[in-house]
Amino acid sequence: MAHHSSAKKRIRQTAKRRLRNRYYKKSTRTAIKNLREMTEKKDAEKFLPKVVSMIDRLTKNNQFHKNKAANLKSKLTKHVSGL
Repeated sequence: MAHHSSAKKRIRQTAKRRLRNRYYKKSTRTAIKNLREMTEKKDAEKFLPKVVSMIDRLTKNNQFHKNKAANLKSKLTKHVSGL
């Protein structure tokens, strides 16, 4: 149990940040899944930049490793161009 006020504040901040990170990461994973399930090339081409942007945002905050992000973007782009 934290006794210092700064430690209590740090616990509050960490909990808030954890929930926010979880939300963004989960919504990105869902968007990736939805993009992979798309069959219309026109729709997928519109949706791809949004998904790439989400992946880049997570990478910037160190929630995705930069190599994982590069692999994801590459595979998704390949998938869309192959439709």
